[in-house]
Amino acid sequence: MASDNNNFEAALFKTADKLRKNIDAAEYKNVVLGLIFLKYISDSFQELYERLEEDEYSDPEDRDEYIAENCFFVPEVARWKSLQAKAKLPEIGIALDDAMAAIEKENPELKNVLPLVYGKPNLDKTSLGQLIDVISDIELKAAPRPPEGGGNKKSPLGDLGAASDLLGRVYEYFLGEFANAEGKKGGQFYTPKSIVKLMVEMIEPYKGRVYDPACGSGGMFVMSE
Repeated sequence: MASDNNNFEAALFKTADKLRKNIDAAEYKNVVLGLIFLKYISDSFQELYERLEEDEYSDPEDRDEYIAENCFFVPEVARWKSLQAKAKLPEIGIALDDAMAAIEKENPELKNVLPLVYGKPNLDKTSLGQLIDVISDIELKAAPRPPEGGGNKKSPLGDLGAASDLLGRVYEYFLGEFANAEGKKGGQFYTPKSIVKLMVEMIEPYKGRVYDPACGSGGMFVMSE
């Protein structure tokens, strides 16, 4: 199974990296990882949206419904299906930047966090559309919630704690590959999994809070969980 997982991640990265062309890996990582995160929250939103549609007492467009479920609210302009429909258009870069800005506006905890880099002239819009198609082929829904009364508190990213979570695997693999492309400078934005594992085992975070003053992608928090 591990081999299949690695083949899936490697194949996805190979395709995404082929579209990079002359863009620096440190810059391109924001393009790819931003899209992966957008796909994840859009898939999670859509899953809850469909459940709310089936409930006659719920409104699937009510932002409070998503806050109650600890799920990011994704406005219509930023939903993956809407963006995928524009993937082949020359203005897809502007549409993605507008989508990121709209998500930040609806979710204050994401303010100034999401990349607004898709409208840059050095980013080939044809390749960007192809990248959207590549990421569209994978489902990045949140993992199932633990039973009531058991398990841990929900994280701000939904149920991202499971080590086998698809988003975590893809995200970590891409970070590692971009770090390799950057050489020694890669350590600025990626800490190898073996070092994270060693640090977490030394800290033994079985209870209380974990404070990471240099938190990047949140990998250490996921490992601690």
